[in-house]
Amino acid sequence: MAKQMDATSLDGLRRDTFVASSKKSHDIYRVGSGPAVIVIHEVPGLTPLVAAFGRKVAERGMTAVMPDLFGTPGRIPSGGYLVESVLKACVSREFTVLATNKTSPITKFLRELATHEHESCGGPGVGAVGMCLTGGFALAMSVDETVVAPVLSQPGLPIPMGAKRKAALGISDDDLAKVKRRSDAGLCVMGLRFSGDPGSPGERFATLRRELGSNFIGVEIDSSKDNPWGYRKGAHSVLTEDYSDAEGSPTRQALDDVLSFLSTRLGVATTS
Repeated sequence: MAKQMDATSLDGLRRDTFVASSKKSHDIYRVGSGPAVIVIHEVPGLTPLVAAFGRKVAERGMTAVMPDLFGTPGRIPSGGYLVESVLKACVSREFTVLATNKTSPITKFLRELATHEHESCGGPGVGAVGMCLTGGFALAMSVDETVVAPVLSQPGLPIPMGAKRKAALGISDDDLAKVKRRSDAGLCVMGLRFSGDPGSPGERFATLRRELGSNFIGVEIDSSKDNPWGYRKGAHSVLTEDYSDAEGSPTRQALDDVLSFLSTRLGVATTS
């Protein structure tokens, strides 16, 4: 079956390649100007809706920096494409999908990318937005002082099989200790999830609240049966696939909260 592509979804994005000190390289898609926000796409890849989120970041006076980690940029999600991407991630050494206290190796590349973008774009630091499988990567990146605005949207690793993994953050004990020290010094971490999402369970947010206290800003959107906004039972992707732009909707408010969090922490003047 031919891949379903959105031919216009990547229009206007600048593409280049970033090579880390390990010689690992990934294509990078960029849009906007101002302080950088690393937008780490979800499964199955850099979809049209992830690119659209990047444009919303750019509209608020920041540079959306979107590394292509897996999948086909611009490809429209489908069931088969989703399964294909998950299987590739599960066998990749770059992604730690089951361990409860191990940081995924790909976050080292992302941290180097963040440092590079801070040097290029300026500002007080960079933001980082992870989604789904990559949701917790923004937390792991926060061991570096360069990252000043981490957002965890429906963090999905480790895969929540069993009570221990449901509560785990997908980060090593040493890295978590570093993040906690930064939190004690004023770092705030934002998290988003749908209330009924088994892929990003409430136990994980409970851990974040316990470890980071009031410096964790948790946004949980009601997706229970008969919820007022009609979010589906399995709603998962707060900023993309399950996002509703209807006026007054919780996801629209969550998006605005994320953009305000990023722009405030990165010192960008807000616009009405």
